Amino acid sequence: MTPGLIGIGVGEEFGKIVQSIPRSRCASRTVCYCSPGTFSGNEGVVWKEDPFPEEALVQDLFLGRLAAAVRGTLPSNSTLAALKRIAGVDHLERAALLETAAGTQFLLAPVGVDEGWTVDEKVSLVIHARRLAGHLGLSGDVAILSGGRLGDAGRHWRVDKSLADAEAVAGITGARHFQILIEDAIESSSVILAPDGISGNLIFRTLVFLGSGEGHGAPVMNIERIFVDTSRVTPDYANALNLADALSEH
Repeated sequence: MTPGLIGIGVGEEFGKIVQSIPRSRCASRTVCYCSPGTFSGNEGVVWKEDPFPEEALVQDLFLGRLAAAVRGTLPSNSTLAALKRIAGVDHLERAALLETAAGTQFLLAPVGVDEGWTVDEKVSLVIHARRLAGHLGLSGDVAILSGGRLGDAGRHWRVDKSLADAEAVAGITGARHFQILIEDAIESSSVILAPDGISGNLIFRTLVFLGSGEGHGAPVMNIERIFVDTSRVTPDYANALNLADALSEH
């Protein structure tokens, strides 16, 4: 099969995208989606201009013109809103592929602040993340985290709810509840489910921006096409392009 095109969104700080593309394994097949006038023609990249690059990127993905897409530096709200509308879903489920400073890779979910707040949402994330882990060659063993140890029950109602939800999710999915012990969870699990989207986002940002870890992007798991979400503060997008390209081969 001939490898397909990979689209990446370009908003602010387009220089980061330009520098990242040559370092990716799909450099010759990458197309930048941007507003008119973003590029001058001397950057050495292929681009597609559109007044609404978020719409153009997602439309081309779902029309089959792209094998995969990466958000890049396009705004989160407008891009993900376009993705939900065009994909025909009312919410998005993402799992970030992360790598510790020691080189251990794992999937973390939820990473959106509005994701993973109910038992049903958590169960769905576990199911989809296990499947994604298989595509990435990871074990698929899942660790459920909560807001404390079991012995902390009774200290605060939110801790109690977090513990109860984690126990319920573990019981439904067959995953293991590691309580708050993320340092133990990473030793045996390739999928880590945070207590909620806020704590998941904090884990991601602490590891990548403070802890010398690395982010590879967050594939959206509940749509039929390959879309890798990214943070606009990511210093390099080669990892995300490589992840999108790898997933497009499945």
